[in-house]
Amino acid sequence: MSRLGKGGFAALGVVSLVAFNLRPSLASVGPVLNEAMAALHLSAGAASMLTTAPVLCLGIFGPLAPLLARRFGIEGAILLALATVAFGIGVRAGGTSVLLVGGSLVAGAGVAVGNVLSPSLLKRDFPRHLPLATGLYTMAVCIGAAVAAGFTAPARLLAHQLGLAPDWAFALAVWALPAALAVGVGGLAWRRHLHAGAGIAARMPPVRGLWRNALAWQVTLYMGLQSAMGYIVFAWLPPILRSRGDDAVTAGAATSLCILAQVLAALPVPLLASRWRHQSVAALAVMLLAGGSFFALVHLPLSWQWLLSTTLGTGMGGAFALAIMLIVLRAPDGHTAAALSSMAQSVGYSLAAAGPLLVGMLHDATGDWSGAVGIYLGIGSLGALCGALAGRDRLVRPRMHS
Repeated sequence: MSRLGKGGFAALGVVSLVAFNLRPSLASVGPVLNEAMAALHLSAGAASMLTTAPVLCLGIFGPLAPLLARRFGIEGAILLALATVAFGIGVRAGGTSVLLVGGSLVAGAGVAVGNVLSPSLLKRDFPRHLPLATGLYTMAVCIGAAVAAGFTAPARLLAHQLGLAPDWAFALAVWALPAALAVGVGGLAWRRHLHAGAGIAARMPPVRGLWRNALAWQVTLYMGLQSAMGYIVFAWLPPILRSRGDDAVTAGAATSLCILAQVLAALPVPLLASRWRHQSVAALAVMLLAGGSFFALVHLPLSWQWLLSTTLGTGMGGAFALAIMLIVLRAPDGHTAAALSSMAQSVGYSLAAAGPLLVGMLHDATGDWSGAVGIYLGIGSLGALCGALAGRDRLVRPRMHS
């Protein structure tokens, strides 16, 4: 730890600022989804497309990340991704269906690139401090999601008082500001490395053979299934709680607490996982905690929501931190980590996009949220199995081709 030094902690600070901006474009939608649905005359099924499409972008555009890194370097590609996120979020201020969906898709493309390249940056720059770096990274991701979930509804009320219309659209667009700040800070911090990084990356040969590697698929499926659980919560927990009697601010606060509770697990899980030869038990435990808590949130009295939101977030945070850690642990080097991250997140998030969509379609068909529990528990069971397999002490061994 002492060898990390002030410069290392400063570098981790920049990475954490990047990580903070990888979830607000997604987590901010749920707290004002009811208002957007009413203003734009959207059904629950149509609204589920709004929440699903950006997640699907994470899968579609993830494979572009290694190509951009080879052209601009890892740092340059991440800055380009953050600028794209800021632009996409800002477009949503228009408040029309086209701008809302289009801006969300653009932001999702930027998030996809940032998601894929961040684990590679951790593996390359912090090889002796991976548990700490991974923990701080996942904490920052969780904090960004929690802040967006908790403050979007109050931002809508402020926009309404200021006469900004549509107020819900301005509340969504405000999250372009921290993304723009991250571009500026990252550009200053990485200015000496941008050109050199592009040259080095361009000389790295592509990684082949991952798609035929069983361990790579186990890591990929675990990433996708735990992500599906997370995005179901991002998209539908606020409407679920509002259907049970919460107002918009209370539902947003409970969701924010759920996401903020991920911070409780984000740091200790990587630290503990790095000390164990296998991570299979950890994968089973966090999936069980998340699934049981979601079931209880839907069926137990609403007075339990604060405790259950905390335990749900703890399970989700542990699962997400472990998914990132498995990418880093199973890759023998930073170059392979980038390729494995691209596969795990492109396929994984494409799979994850089905979760919110299925929940929305089932709600349209049944008129209640009980079916969401079955979907969530089914996904969690499959995720636990894949996590147990991916948690075994093995390394992905791809081939390098020039």
